[in-house]
Amino acid sequence: MNISSGVSVALFHSPSRAHRRGGAWHTLGATYRLQLHAGFGFAAAAAEVDYLSRLGITDLYVSPIFVAAKGSTHGYDVVDHERLNPELGSAEDFAALSVALKQRGMGLLVDWVPNHMGNAAGQNPWWEDVLENGASSLHALAFDIEWAPVKEELRDTVLLPVLGDQYGSVLERGELRVELDAGRFFVRYFEQRFPLAAKSLLGLMAAAASRTGLGLENPEQQELESLQLLLAHLPDRRARTEADAQQAARQKSVFQRRLRALFQSSPEIWRAFDAALAELNGVPGESSSFDALDRLLSEQNYRLASWRVASQEINYRRFFDINSLVALRMEEPGVFDRAHRVLFQMIAAGQVQGLRLDHTDGLYDPLAYFESLQSRFKLSVPPDASRSPEDAARPLPILVEKILEPHEKLPPQWPVDGTTGYELTAALINLSVDQAAEAQLTQLYRDFTGDERTFAAHVYESKRRIVMDSLASEVNMLARQLERIAGANRHWRDFTLISLTRGLIEVLAAFPVYRTYLRPNAPPGEDDVKNVTLAVRLARLRSAGAVDASVFEFISGVLLQKSGTTPLERRAHERFAFRFQQLTGPVMAKSVEDTAFYRYQRLIALNEVGGNPGQFGLSIERFHAESAERWRSWPLSLLATSTHDTKRGEDAAAMLAILTEVPDEWASAVARWASWAEKYKSPHGEARAPTARDEYMFYQALVGAWPFGWDGEQGREELTLRMQAFMQKATHEAKQETSWIAPDEVYDGAVGEFVKGTLGDTALRQDVRAFCTRLGTFAATNGLAKALLRVCSPGIPDTYQGAELWNQSLVDPDNRRPVDYERRRALLDEIARAPSRALLIERLLRTWADGAIKLFVIQVALQLRKELSELFRQGDYVARPAGEHAVAFTRTLGDRTVFIAVPRLAWRLTRGERPWPLGDAWGEQAVALPKGLYRNAFTEARVESNGSLRLSEAFAALPVVLLVSERA
Repeated sequence: MNISSGVSVALFHSPSRAHRRGGAWHTLGATYRLQLHAGFGFAAAAAEVDYLSRLGITDLYVSPIFVAAKGSTHGYDVVDHERLNPELGSAEDFAALSVALKQRGMGLLVDWVPNHMGNAAGQNPWWEDVLENGASSLHALAFDIEWAPVKEELRDTVLLPVLGDQYGSVLERGELRVELDAGRFFVRYFEQRFPLAAKSLLGLMAAAASRTGLGLENPEQQELESLQLLLAHLPDRRARTEADAQQAARQKSVFQRRLRALFQSSPEIWRAFDAALAELNGVPGESSSFDALDRLLSEQNYRLASWRVASQEINYRRFFDINSLVALRMEEPGVFDRAHRVLFQMIAAGQVQGLRLDHTDGLYDPLAYFESLQSRFKLSVPPDASRSPEDAARPLPILVEKILEPHEKLPPQWPVDGTTGYELTAALINLSVDQAAEAQLTQLYRDFTGDERTFAAHVYESKRRIVMDSLASEVNMLARQLERIAGANRHWRDFTLISLTRGLIEVLAAFPVYRTYLRPNAPPGEDDVKNVTLAVRLARLRSAGAVDASVFEFISGVLLQKSGTTPLERRAHERFAFRFQQLTGPVMAKSVEDTAFYRYQRLIALNEVGGNPGQFGLSIERFHAESAERWRSWPLSLLATSTHDTKRGEDAAAMLAILTEVPDEWASAVARWASWAEKYKSPHGEARAPTARDEYMFYQALVGAWPFGWDGEQGREELTLRMQAFMQKATHEAKQETSWIAPDEVYDGAVGEFVKGTLGDTALRQDVRAFCTRLGTFAATNGLAKALLRVCSPGIPDTYQGAELWNQSLVDPDNRRPVDYERRRALLDEIARAPSRALLIERLLRTWADGAIKLFVIQVALQLRKELSELFRQGDYVARPAGEHAVAFTRTLGDRTVFIAVPRLAWRLTRGERPWPLGDAWGEQAVALPKGLYRNAFTEARVESNGSLRLSEAFAALPVVLLVSERA
């Protein structure tokens, strides 16, 4: 008998962090993510609260709930922080959801967007005020706008890259037209309209006044001329003082009110303005007729421009390279207070219990922002002497979206509860990968695609592409800032803009993490120094002498704030370093997740948010070490296997991991499919479309998305459409044969026809079916293992909407399709009504493809976690070595122990035989388990341990094990 002794990898336990909710302490227990939108709002969520409670969920976790751009399906383009999104329902609907949660003792975790807002035309009142009033707007401080950009004609002007063509062509086609609405003037461009600066209307007012036909003594004519004087005396649009801004706002309000009244009382004035507008808007084909409109538009606080100029000249910070998402300056106290006012009212009222913070790496100073949140929350929390210092420092549950690179750790000083769980997503995928197949699958990929590059090489190439293309404007602004720093000091003034730009591009392309966390008036931390030093060293090596070494030394000195000798220089260096660290995150995200992940296709299961496709597999020992570290450092981090951001559903990844156990069969299958599919390729230049790389990606994506148990017939059209949509997104994100900015319609069409042809080929489709059927139960075993590890590992398990059944979705929007909760409720009812666990398990295994077995495993584990919440939150984590084919550990608190075990590499373990039951496959292998009597939470059978447990006994009934010790 082979018995491995348990090795403790967690030597102490950490107290839980309690949080106040509705007058009582509330700690997140198990969350369930819902994507809210117009088709599934507050009322729909409330209707599923009972089901979620029965599932074992303690906290509902929802996408953003405040007003977003009209029709938004995700809510991240918030346009108003002070109102609930009416597309999700009314305030009464939200209150009803809150009541439903409270009645079941559940909390609400809300996704909050601090970094940016949507700027959809006419929808964001703050942004509209900035467009109308420019730098003198009451909200000018809210947005991260460069009012003094490199291009002088853009000074005090916001570039709006919204036109579909060159400005002059759009203007002279008559697509830009001034219109009047309720006393305000706008310029309309199709469905978008933009406010006009009040003072710029003087010419229009004069033109209308000359057309009224009213005498000078007419009171209405006099009122119109009085309004002209009012406009003439408005403060200049470049006025910066708060008093000027307030005065201008009041006078404009008076102007609009009086003008509306004048229109209502005087048909002559209305007709005069109508005629003046008709003349102003020009006549298509008559170029000179648009001169007046051109002059009017040149007087605005914004410049309308072709969308193509955004990457080169845009002068407001965006979310990544998305023009419709403008970054906020949340570091400004007034902006922070206004944005969070309603949110904190909801928290104080007990309607919201915690926050998930989106893209905090975009913030000016993340730590300061987190501290502001906690300080603001404490104002509504009465003092409590029983709270530990740690709890007092972080009373509000906060989870941050943060992608950690290998060997990078969440800053321990952050007053948050942890991350949103990407680390576990990547770890569980790698845990199910057979590392022994790396060389073979790498060679297969190279032979099929001809791509010899490593993932790291793809990342470097992608970064250079992004910084010189999508984010070129941001890089140019940084380079100019660096040039001004250099020019102000005689030691650096000989550095040219070209050399500084080249050096900056190389440093950005080499940066090893998403960002540094430099703070105002503070020396850089040890990790920040290491990351900057590494990036500069790699950049210098890659430049191969094309950029002088002294340029890199200069950039390093500025970033680490070592070079400034005067207060003025130090402030300039700090501004540059802070702007730099707000850019490295977008560069990394756009280059890795949105480009390289779609270029490097060795095993696409590894191309996951938070993952590193260059890493092939994870040892059991490493998995335990990571779990123990999370237990010690961030025990309230979320644990995720699928999210709205993941590139594919957890069970699609589980299926793809099996390919590493059958590399020979996979190679043969790909060769057969490629041979059959050749006739569905199309000529494209001197080659054929799709490329071999995209074709290899398609076969993997198809295997992952192939529904468990599917016969390949019913629903084929739906899968075809899903695969076409996936391939369109994947090929455009890769930015090689085609892209979103410069689509190749011929290539796009060829890829779509290839997908349609292959899935319409009966022989090919049935071969894919046979291959997927053979692997199906092993993929399901991987899926069950991931589900149980997610629920029972240290942290807070998060279930993505619908993923309590098999989740083989593709990247968004596929992973946001409607969820059939009626079916899930029916399956849960069936599980509850089962006359015996033995009969139930027999049925679940027989009909495994319907996903009920996964629902059963998750519900039983979540309910046990709810029953033993303190144990799962505080209990010791001890690894229980059980050979290379099982992952086992215990959680212990006091006299209660829970034992968890799941299989690994089940195909290899059983030599490809049906994996259920798995018992006989282990022979005499055993695992150490503290002596005592245990109850199998799944079968309800009693299990006695004399210090060890044979794996054949543990896995006799189900492919996963969950035992709980009985009280003495």
